[in-house]
Amino acid sequence: MSTIEPRITVGVDGSVGSAAAVAWAANLASRRHLELKVVHGLQLAGVYYGGGMLGAGAEALFDAIRADGERAIADACSLVASIDKDLVVTTEQPNEPPVPLLIEESRHARMLIVGRTGAGGFADMLLGGTAATVVAHAHCPIAVVRGRDGATAVPGSGPVVVGVDGSPNSEQALAIAFEEASLRGTPLIALHAWNDVTYEDAFGTARILTPPDTLEDDEERLLGQRLAGWQEKYPDVEVRRVLVRDRPRHALLEASAEAQLVVVGSRGRGGFTGMLLGSTSQALVQHAQCPVLVVRPEPKA
Repeated sequence: MSTIEPRITVGVDGSVGSAAAVAWAANLASRRHLELKVVHGLQLAGVYYGGGMLGAGAEALFDAIRADGERAIADACSLVASIDKDLVVTTEQPNEPPVPLLIEESRHARMLIVGRTGAGGFADMLLGGTAATVVAHAHCPIAVVRGRDGATAVPGSGPVVVGVDGSPNSEQALAIAFEEASLRGTPLIALHAWNDVTYEDAFGTARILTPPDTLEDDEERLLGQRLAGWQEKYPDVEVRRVLVRDRPRHALLEASAEAQLVVVGSRGRGGFTGMLLGSTSQALVQHAQCPVLVVRPEPKA
């Protein structure tokens, strides 16, 4: 059984995107009064072949890779200290690739933070391979730190936006979104997008299932029911209800252009049981204009 510790973990690799993730994680840990753990997994692909190291210069290459990791961690710690010198910070650099390291860390952290792209990402890549894989397999809420229009500067103002669809995973996202809005002292936009059209795959046709007015009343009722208890728990949070007839991913992507954080469940009520990441959360971590926090389903007891 995994033990959840009172900490936030951030993965670093020395890239500009990694620095943005560290700054965002440090501010988050400071607001939540949690310890921050900075981790770096050694990129040793190509150094080892079979059971041994490649070539006479492999030891020097290994030392260089380790030194790069140590610099990345040191730079991250300096950045954290400039944000909150009293923040408790721990570090780790195991001989382990980044992806399995971060997934294992997600078993114990309250939240995991990664940058949009890493040191190995191409300039025009929407999401680095490490981030994409970890988002799909993490065991705790995971934030992908993004800026406006692909920039590294992360928005520090604007509302928190949460996608609401009535699923259990959406309820978990609401809990975190209300807490984040309260800690940040910013309004919460509870966005519920619905579509009255269903598409027949076999023929490519569309049909209206229910009269639109009836559907809209039902969806408005659903949104109100989902928010009722949370508004009582967080009376300090100004809640703005947004109900739109649109696909959720499109509506949330538009909202991200003015938000400082978007919170979504990893799978909505339309997701398949075995799907690791739903289409809405996939679209957001790839294209959103602000950090995206993906909330994973709570493990079954």
